[in-house]
Amino acid sequence: QVQLVESGGGLVQPGGSLRLSCAASGSIFSIYDMGWYRQAPGKQRAWVAVITSGGSTNYKDSVKGRFTISRDNAKNTVYLQMNSLKPEDTAVYYCDARLGGSAYWGQGTQVTVSS
Repeated sequence: QVQLVESGGGLVQPGGSLRLSCAASGSIFSIYDMGWYRQAPGKQRAWVAVITSGGSTNYKDSVKGRFTISRDNAKNTVYLQMNSLKPEDTAVYYCDARLGGSAYWGQGTQVTVSS
């Protein structure tokens, strides 16, 4: 099993930036594919970005060119750098770890984009 703790959320103005972190413990972090999801008020949780154990990345179309996912296996941490934030990016952001058929989730961190 792996335990995940997200941090770095907050209130930011449109056009601003935030960097989310997700610290993992309890297992061998480097073998997991890591992802970020978000859930806006009244909506279902939606996938945002993924980074595989091999370092390949993929993004939801609406965040391409604005968000960057990365990982530091030495620190057991995955990051989501979010630039040019828009009000529609407002959501609770969750990271997940996947290996085979297993998935583990963090508790989420709130991101609010508002002037």
